[in-house]
Amino acid sequence: MAVDDLRQSPMMTHLLDALDAGNDIGHYGRLTFAMIGRHFLDHDELIAWLAKDGDTGEAKAGDLVEQVEARGYNPPRREKILAWQAEQAFPICPTPDDPDACNPYVELEFPDTIYQDIEEYRTEEHVAHQA
Repeated sequence: MAVDDLRQSPMMTHLLDALDAGNDIGHYGRLTFAMIGRHFLDHDELIAWLAKDGDTGEAKAGDLVEQVEARGYNPPRREKILAWQAEQAFPICPTPDDPDACNPYVELEFPDTIYQDIEEYRTEEHVAHQA
């Protein structure tokens, strides 16, 4: 069911299909997948999907998942995904010219805690700029 939830996003469907085919989705593709996927897949399932990457084994996938979980990374915004995509050969966003594409916050429904974290960050950022 969780993979089906991820497939609500065309970008995540693109990444899931590429991983299933054993393609190397690049460092930032793996990072994007981990940062988003951790909210839909359990720890071991996320590692198993990332280990399908043509340039990643289970140990490397596990290290990435551990890092993302330990640092509590929120899913990246569309702008960050496109910037990362420019740094690698594999297209994370299959339709970058579509302004509505590859925005995980529009394409997927995350746990409420994610939206609360983002709101708190924006409030803190606003207060810091006022000082």
